[in-house]
Amino acid sequence: MDAMRINQGYTNEYPIVDEEPNIDTTRFFELLKDFDEPLWDGCTNHSKLSVIAQVFTIKSIYELSKASHEEIIEWVRSILPERNRLKEKLYAAKSMMKPLSLGY
Repeated sequence: MDAMRINQGYTNEYPIVDEEPNIDTTRFFELLKDFDEPLWDGCTNHSKLSVIAQVFTIKSIYELSKASHEEIIEWVRSILPERNRLKEKLYAAKSMMKPLSLGY
């Protein structure tokens, strides 16, 4: 606001307009919510997004198949507390990461 001199009485020339974010921005903000959401209530060292990203990294490095990815997720979910927020299927995880346009 200082750079545009809005605080110096030019507000009529440069009105502040609140706009709704576009669809890409909205998707990105939704992804950020997943980053902030813990993997389960009380979890302090992993978020829903961080775990998905780590599993995709392992899948990519070791060139694992879809079946092996889902087997790993199934095993991890079995050792996590109930009501954890880890996505069960590869498709759901890919959909969650899609707004980043990174691929894996």
